[in-house]
Amino acid sequence: MTLLLDTHVWLWSLLEPQRLSARARDAMTDPASVLALSPVSIWETLLLADRSRVDLAPDPWRWIRTALATRAMREFPLTHEIALRSRSVRLPHDDPADRFIAATAMVHKLTLVTADRSLLECPDIRVLPGG
Repeated sequence: MTLLLDTHVWLWSLLEPQRLSARARDAMTDPASVLALSPVSIWETLLLADRSRVDLAPDPWRWIRTALATRAMREFPLTHEIALRSRSVRLPHDDPADRFIAATAMVHKLTLVTADRSLLECPDIRVLPGG
């Protein structure tokens, strides 16, 4: 199974793994699981660092590069189809990061690991509670 990690789940897995649900931890460490990350999560992580909502030492760019180099993550780049689907995702808000991440899960038929209530209740995607 391919698991698309929501931004906070990716960060928790690296910085605060105790915040992950046991079910998410088990799925993420299962040898049969492939972990994936959207480039949107990198963008969102940089925004969080810029706003001092997460401390990534020595600097966010180096931290992200190191994290990506030490833990295999499949990349699902943004495509025209993902951009189109992002506008049809049934979410109660217009957060662009959530829309692109959900659309990535839709287009590629991935399971999204998230603790975000809006995404957990989204009828358009398969989800696994992450927190």
